[in-house]
Amino acid sequence: MSYIRENLTYNLIHPIFETSEVSVGQHFYWNIFGFPVHGQVLLTSWVVLLIIGVLSFLGNSNLQQVPTGYQNLTEYITEYIRDLAKTQIGEEEYLAWVPFLGTIFLFIFVSNWSGALIPWGLIELPHGELAAPTNDINTTVALALLTSIAYFYAGLRKKGLGYFKRYIEPAAFLLPINVLEDFTKPLSLSFRLFGNILADELVVGVLVALVPLVVPIPLMLLGLFTSAIQALVFATLAGAYIGEALEGH
Repeated sequence: MSYIRENLTYNLIHPIFETSEVSVGQHFYWNIFGFPVHGQVLLTSWVVLLIIGVLSFLGNSNLQQVPTGYQNLTEYITEYIRDLAKTQIGEEEYLAWVPFLGTIFLFIFVSNWSGALIPWGLIELPHGELAAPTNDINTTVALALLTSIAYFYAGLRKKGLGYFKRYIEPAAFLLPINVLEDFTKPLSLSFRLFGNILADELVVGVLVALVPLVVPIPLMLLGLFTSAIQALVFATLAGAYIGEALEGH
């Protein structure tokens, strides 16, 4: 009788464990200090950082009074991020946050475009498959947590422990809602970026398999546009959260 009970319990609980192990795509794991790490994310992230580093070197290695070529590109991106930071954070304190917002924007932008332009799927691994870094939920969650740390740091640096008064303003009964809001911010940032990039790559992948010649091309171009928009949305929201932490209440 006990054997039947244990078997029934296993049959009920086992599907729950199987569900908890479901993951999107196949992963190539590295073991670093006893922790399993998605190796393909690190590989593609290094490629993205290399691309950013090369473009930065080409644009800033030979600066001229009248910019040309890559210098035009890097100066345009810098001015764009500076204007974004000024709009979201304010003229008094935006300058210190331009490097952070610029890094977030460039990493997401190049990562998203690498997923649309680089044929990662053609590179074979012993296990798993390559994809854009932002195609992995761990990457988007890490970027969202960095954003959360940044706006907490901004608020505490300016206001000290008085920053936490925001949780009981304008009324103390709003404390649970204000605390919940800080938990939902990184969740919305991470899942919005991950969901959009994953959906775009899945749609293009299915259409390439079904109609490999003409139909996927417009969708790939649309994917480039939406990828750029997602990078802009993430950087804009990050700047807005930092500006909210810095403003007076």
